[in-house]
Amino acid sequence: MTQQLRSRVLTAMREVLERGAGNACPAHSACGHRHHGGVLRRCHQTVQETEYAFEMAVSTVRYGPGVTREIGQDVVNLGAKRVLVFTDNNLAELPPFKKVADSLASNSVPFDVYPDVRVEPTDSSFKAAIKAAGAANYDAFIAVGGGSVIDTAKAANLYVTNPKADFLDYVNAPIGRGLPVTHELKPLIAVPTTSGTGSETTGVAVFDLESMHAKTGIANRALRPTLGLIDPDHTASMPNRVSAYSGFDVVCHALESFTALPFDQRTPRPIDPKLRPAYQGSNPISDVWCRWALDASARYFRRAVRNPSDSEARSAMHLAACMAGVGFGNAGVHLCHGLSYPISGLGTSVSSGGYRSEGYSDQHALIPHGLSVVITAPKVFEFTGAASPDRHLEAARLLGADVTWKKREDAGKVLSDQVRQLMHDLDVPDGLQALGFDASHIDSLVEGVLPQQRLRSIAPCPQTRDDIADVHDESPGHQQRTSSEEHHLLADSEDLDSIIPSLQLQSIRPIRSLWITWSPAVEFLIGWTRHRRNPLHKSPLYLHGQRDLVPAVSLIIGYDFEIDSKKTLVGSRKPDFESPGVVSQGARAGGSKLVDLRIS
Repeated sequence: MTQQLRSRVLTAMREVLERGAGNACPAHSACGHRHHGGVLRRCHQTVQETEYAFEMAVSTVRYGPGVTREIGQDVVNLGAKRVLVFTDNNLAELPPFKKVADSLASNSVPFDVYPDVRVEPTDSSFKAAIKAAGAANYDAFIAVGGGSVIDTAKAANLYVTNPKADFLDYVNAPIGRGLPVTHELKPLIAVPTTSGTGSETTGVAVFDLESMHAKTGIANRALRPTLGLIDPDHTASMPNRVSAYSGFDVVCHALESFTALPFDQRTPRPIDPKLRPAYQGSNPISDVWCRWALDASARYFRRAVRNPSDSEARSAMHLAACMAGVGFGNAGVHLCHGLSYPISGLGTSVSSGGYRSEGYSDQHALIPHGLSVVITAPKVFEFTGAASPDRHLEAARLLGADVTWKKREDAGKVLSDQVRQLMHDLDVPDGLQALGFDASHIDSLVEGVLPQQRLRSIAPCPQTRDDIADVHDESPGHQQRTSSEEHHLLADSEDLDSIIPSLQLQSIRPIRSLWITWSPAVEFLIGWTRHRRNPLHKSPLYLHGQRDLVPAVSLIIGYDFEIDSKKTLVGSRKPDFESPGVVSQGARAGGSKLVDLRIS
């Protein structure tokens, strides 16, 4: 079975690549495509029958603190006599599940519990849940948990209501058959306990296909929950890392949907309305939800992660997850998610014992979904920026960047930097190497991305195998330096050797960012050394550090500093710049801090 599956996928991949080589979509004609040597490929040939319509589909949702207490009445109103509640072993002991159980009991609703949902589900865990759902004549289903629980309940509902279906019948092509869902499903109520997936609003269920070490999924509007109860009280029990990684899922849902291929440039147009895909491309209605989610993330995401008792911030991010879910559920996500699937699938085995994260189940190795998505996001948006520069700039602005003087040709880099800064602020692992990957894994990662045609086709520009490899290879932690860049950096550091003995550069991101283990003053001096060598470089210097370092660094460096609304130290040059000798003396008093300097 495994060999047949791989053969079918490879055949489909070859067909896709052959079609893409000579029959590219005119919607991509503005997209520069990088190949080795910096050559740009452009699309020329016209394709007929582009899409002309989009439709909006969304679950009914109810938002409010304590709204979970109404679930028992909702089940009674649905006429259900017996329900099955899906959750995981950890949540089964926490207040969100207890509130659901109490409400069902107080409304005399008989229910059974399936507590064995796997975090980051697999085809095997889906099949186990399907078997449990078919063990009795349940009238309705309830999912209490994050995206893994809700997706598992969707899959169980889909297959238990059509027991004759083969598992691959509804799995997305080319891995599965991607058949339309034509039968009626039972009512499903979703109670999300994390602020990330937005699964309570979508018809998507994602899982790891173990035989291929890659993620795939099922996407059909019929899978949408009947009702989503969005109760911000549940966010109080979210661990720090769960809050961070699920929040990055929100950010990427909104960014990818907002920058997706416009709906009226998607091909082919469906021959029947029922065949119109859930992922339709960016559209005016999805844009509304994505803009709201990005703005909320800029204002509340950092607060929600750093302070679990900040109920305002955590409530806002809980609602933002739903908003972004509505957006991407009708527009679609593209490369960040497409690249994340093999990262998640392979990440359980690339290093000894696999990757494990604080705050998640220690029963098995896993790379949290939000982490696997955001880890390549900066390079993805650098790559896609040329396809829709105005969209990328607006997205960066919504996330908090000042784009007033930014050029359209820099749009991808501007959004990339804003996402990378957010990752840095919230202590996200720095690149694929931190997850256990190295250069030897790139080919396998690329092979896992190629079959994700449903996601790749909704990206604003097409991608070759080399493009995908470049994004993996150049994601944070895999930066490649050219010989000229290397020489420039060495020249800067050598100039400082006479001033600051034994200065050690731990790792260097080319051109834009430097990291050292010394003091903020020394690090700033390195950036200033390069800055003053280039008189045409008029952009300000940014020192991302601690508020209490401002007076010392201002005195030492000869810069006036102020803290803007994003808590970024923004420097402006004093006319009487101090000599390097003065800088070196102050540097030793600065303390040993790890600070990120960015020359924008």
